[in-house]
Amino acid sequence: MFSKSYWRGTKICLRESVDGYAVGRPVALNAPDTARLRGIYWTPKSNPSPKVAVIASHPRVDFSEHHAFPGYLKAGYACLGANPRYVNNDLDCIHEKILVDIATYMVWLKQQGVEKIILLGNSGGGSLFSFYQQQAVLPPSRRITLTPGGKRTYLEKTEMPPGDALIYMAAHIGQGLIINEVIDPSVVDEQDPLKTDPELDMYDPRNGFAPPPEWSRYSPEFVTRFRAAQLARVRRLDAIAHDMLNDGEAAGAVCTGPDFANLSADMQRHFVRRELHQPIMVIHRTLANLHYTDNSLDPSPRGYGSLISPRPDLANFQRFGFARVMSPDGWLSTWSGLSSNASVPKTAGSVTVPALVIHAARDLDIYPITHSRTIYEALGASDKALWDIPDALHYFDPATPDEGNRTLDGVMARLTEWTAERFPV
Repeated sequence: MFSKSYWRGTKICLRESVDGYAVGRPVALNAPDTARLRGIYWTPKSNPSPKVAVIASHPRVDFSEHHAFPGYLKAGYACLGANPRYVNNDLDCIHEKILVDIATYMVWLKQQGVEKIILLGNSGGGSLFSFYQQQAVLPPSRRITLTPGGKRTYLEKTEMPPGDALIYMAAHIGQGLIINEVIDPSVVDEQDPLKTDPELDMYDPRNGFAPPPEWSRYSPEFVTRFRAAQLARVRRLDAIAHDMLNDGEAAGAVCTGPDFANLSADMQRHFVRRELHQPIMVIHRTLANLHYTDNSLDPSPRGYGSLISPRPDLANFQRFGFARVMSPDGWLSTWSGLSSNASVPKTAGSVTVPALVIHAARDLDIYPITHSRTIYEALGASDKALWDIPDALHYFDPATPDEGNRTLDGVMARLTEWTAERFPV
């Protein structure tokens, strides 16, 4: 029911040995707020002190051995797989804190003698680096000071070297905007995920759903109602998150207030526990994108289903999925399309360095108009391009084992040429 390659991360890896031409060494850094960061810095043996480096990162996925690295290393570029503090677990993922992590790696690269840094934004790394670049080019006093949940960011005190180019490689427009597309609006009660409004159920045949793998067809009227109801559910979840945070803040105000000492011991314990309590949100049914089952919507040569599952109608009720378990701060900062700052339409106008959007045409979760074209048109760069790779899947992996790395190798040949024209080794 679930894609093994997605959940095991088997596609995010070096797809050939680099022992003959590159060296990798572990990097362990402390962010300014003491968060421990770990990555791998790869350098070509032919160019052990490179002046140009590629940095790849993702909010939660391990990119320390990214599949684009061998191509870049062969061309003489250094590569840093920069894992953030939330690698493999985004329960409390706060994008504003990840910006501090990226800044820590960027400063370290400069200390190694790197003069130009290319931001490789693959998948969720695209919106992450777009957000980073937006904040990095601002004067510190104009940077975001509070997270969507109301926590201090300290970005105004963070050294943030901007990137010199940004590559969106099979990138979406933001994790929150993904949730806006995939959250199931037919959920009636957040405490009872099986309660369903049949008029908003995309997996109900009465609304146009067909037995998989036959493609469904939804009416324009249903699509409009469905999308509006998705935003309404995100808005309700935002309200739940804010209520959770406000309850803790209210209890904290009591604990530090002048009357706290006059309360009974039981009441004191109650308010202290309430202040310290860290609530968790369970977001049910997040595999409900109409694009999964209706390929007439934002048409592409994609297959049926999602990157996570070929049967989203069933997997929608399983525990796997996007943003399934989150802290209220993490939900608001990362997965709420209404609250998150990590939104390419919000940030890409500040990307004025050379930028490239690489669209994987057969991607199951990233679509040509919804994502790639939107990113391209939002960019503020004058030097920008949009490539469509007809046979490519999300990880540029082979459709059949006998294809080997043909698709990836072809992309990397073009990509290293594009890079060399702007940043020669």
